[in-house]
Amino acid sequence: MTSYEKIFENNRQWIAQKTGSNRDFFAQLAKEQNPDYLYIGCSDSRVTAEELMGLGPGEVFVHRNVANLVNNVDLNVMAVLNYAIRHLKVKHIIVCGHYNCGGVKAAMNPQDLGILNPWLRNIRDVYRFHKAELNAITDVHKRYDRLVELNVYEQCTNIIKTAALQLSYAAEGYPEVHGWVFDIRTGQIIDLEIDFKQILKDIKDIYNITAN
Repeated sequence: MTSYEKIFENNRQWIAQKTGSNRDFFAQLAKEQNPDYLYIGCSDSRVTAEELMGLGPGEVFVHRNVANLVNNVDLNVMAVLNYAIRHLKVKHIIVCGHYNCGGVKAAMNPQDLGILNPWLRNIRDVYRFHKAELNAITDVHKRYDRLVELNVYEQCTNIIKTAALQLSYAAEGYPEVHGWVFDIRTGQIIDLEIDFKQILKDIKDIYNITAN
């Protein structure tokens, strides 16, 4: 276990490493950020956005919560989306779930989880939408993996429903939305290859904001 004091020593070493190869690293970092990517992922301590993407400071705007949810009444994630789209002008929005997700697993269990109940209800709703498919999977671990994937798909759709996304895409042609799963067992990023343009087209009858 890393001690609390060790964290500060690690920070000093990190500073030395960064300034050793580029003495202006932090002066440059202190300038305005201009990332092309917004990453919405899980709060799980084993899944770090920049590290698994191979990106550094300033290259990705990050939001994390339990089970990588995009709930339209969650002002936190909605503020992040609006800021990333309207001010940072990100070109890509990524929702990244991961196998062995504790939040998704908890949502699969029929038990009272107190304050977590309303949050996990969003995942239980995803299960309800896809109940026939999921219940047909006899291997509980594979069913769990599939719910992780379906949850990512649903959160991507929730982003596409937003006014900020629709108006920006209509005017600028970006950002596009991508769904990923991080396989924590192998380290691999799996692109679920969601059809962003088709989803945008499909939801327009109900969720169209652009009036086009």
